[in-house]
Amino acid sequence: MRTPDSPRRKLISVAAVSAALLTAATTTVAVAQEPASEAAAVPAALAQSAPGTPAERLIVGYKSGAAEAKSNKAAEADAAAKGKEAGEDVDFQRRLGTGAALVDLGERLSTADVADVVAEFKADPQVSYVVPDRLNTPQADPNDTEYAKQWDLFESTAGMNVPGAWNTTTGTGVTVAVIDTGYVAHSDLAANIVGGYDFIADTAVSVDGNGRDSNPADPGDWYNANECAAGVPASTSSWHGTHVAGTIAAVTNNGKGIAGIAHGAKISPVRVLGKCGGYDSDIIDAITWSSGGTVSGVPANTNVAKVINMSLGGDGACTSATQSAINAAVNRGTTIVVAAGNDNDNVSAHSPGNCNNIISVAATNRTGAKASYSNYGSLVDISAPGGQTSTGTANGILSTLNSGTKTPTSESYAYYQGTSMATPHIAGLVALVKSANSALTPAQIETAIKNNARALPGACSGGCGAGLADAAKTVAAVKGGTTTGTTFSSGTAVAVPDAGSAVESSIAVSGRTGNAPAALQVGVDITHTFRGDLVVDLVAPDGTAYRLKAASTSDSADNVSTTYTVDASAETANGTWKLRVQDTAAQDTGTLNSWKLTF
Repeated sequence: MRTPDSPRRKLISVAAVSAALLTAATTTVAVAQEPASEAAAVPAALAQSAPGTPAERLIVGYKSGAAEAKSNKAAEADAAAKGKEAGEDVDFQRRLGTGAALVDLGERLSTADVADVVAEFKADPQVSYVVPDRLNTPQADPNDTEYAKQWDLFESTAGMNVPGAWNTTTGTGVTVAVIDTGYVAHSDLAANIVGGYDFIADTAVSVDGNGRDSNPADPGDWYNANECAAGVPASTSSWHGTHVAGTIAAVTNNGKGIAGIAHGAKISPVRVLGKCGGYDSDIIDAITWSSGGTVSGVPANTNVAKVINMSLGGDGACTSATQSAINAAVNRGTTIVVAAGNDNDNVSAHSPGNCNNIISVAATNRTGAKASYSNYGSLVDISAPGGQTSTGTANGILSTLNSGTKTPTSESYAYYQGTSMATPHIAGLVALVKSANSALTPAQIETAIKNNARALPGACSGGCGAGLADAAKTVAAVKGGTTTGTTFSSGTAVAVPDAGSAVESSIAVSGRTGNAPAALQVGVDITHTFRGDLVVDLVAPDGTAYRLKAASTSDSADNVSTTYTVDASAETANGTWKLRVQDTAAQDTGTLNSWKLTF
């Protein structure tokens, strides 16, 4: 990948002669150059393209002595003759500035058809070269001055393949709440900051002279030796929330600093951590408010977040109080991303990374192995770059910071390491996914990220989730595929027994071609007096189950009447689809009235 000191755009070929025509395994990412010698064989690289994508047109270079090199009429006759030999309708279109001929292949041909035409031209000794007329799209590296140091975004070994997602989405329309130490002013972030809140009620923790207020500015979280606990050494201010926020949404292509993963998104700073940390009670209220819930004495949130980043944690089990706040936020449609922790221990012993209904994130180093400090375990959902500065400062995660050791001074950038740094990589990815497909639920977003992760390049003992997240692949999966508006439905009512076995309703789908879309719409109408009791799954024809709704003890509302979006692109469309509903608790019954699938 080209480093950002050159702001020129580069063009990546996305459509041309099928890979089936290749005679070598190498690839090219720029417009191929003509051979230096007319007598040279047609370079294999010139016939390369996106796999399985036949060309629609060819560029044919003739040797200087050939009549076709100078005469349009001769070139037209030659194209027709070549087409006739190949059994296809091939037409000369025009002469390029280089003297080459542009040849149209007519209606979209199969890979084999194109191969036949190419073979005819390649067999002609008067043809110097034949290359696809490739479709190119702009894909510029950001011009941010420190972008080359952000290995975590783009390096092939252990980067998260973020630039490949940017042509599709940059997170526009999504707000990410960073529940952390607050925000210290930084010019590489300011344009993407929206209103937040300071939820620290205890003035000894807040150190800003007051309790809760609408100003989430970070005054610094430094402390003296033994001030937080006996034996705890002194610490300078971390500016932790600002570092996290920069990874998610630093302003990009502004000719300075770093690039944010979801630089089209907005950051709402929500302050819960001050001197020596922060209390569960403040964090619970912050989760509630950030996701659009009501907190007594706090104004309504006008910047409701669809993503919450919590790069924080402590020891012990996930409490019912914290879990209740998380469940309610997720039911409001907010995805919560949490650090697994930095204890090199099983995350099951560390909260809130061990809570349910979250995306728990482990950290990897620059080789793609689990970072030595990262927690692990079966409760980890996914891994992302967290860096490891013990192997070199530049192997950490570079982001926005401040130079002040106690109070804010000048803005800066610095390398940090930790699951705190891995978590905003996933929060940024969630913002990209939500922007690309706004209908996706938190559960569907989590599934998409897991399903499109790649195996860790390095070792991880104990469990690092589904693997290393891949931004480009995940975004492509949720964006790819379209619906045609064709609906299949079932209006047969099915009773849902109280605290009983799951019931199913079937829909037979036929007449479709290929796989289901990446945005399959599942409309559900269930009458129930405590919908939190219900678990709802869509079951594909091959038996694969897609969780549409999880049970929640805090959701006491009636009925389920909504439309879910499922990435079903891995499933054959035709066949028998089922909706499976189960009541998991006593005292309430219901009825599955109807449901439908829209392809």
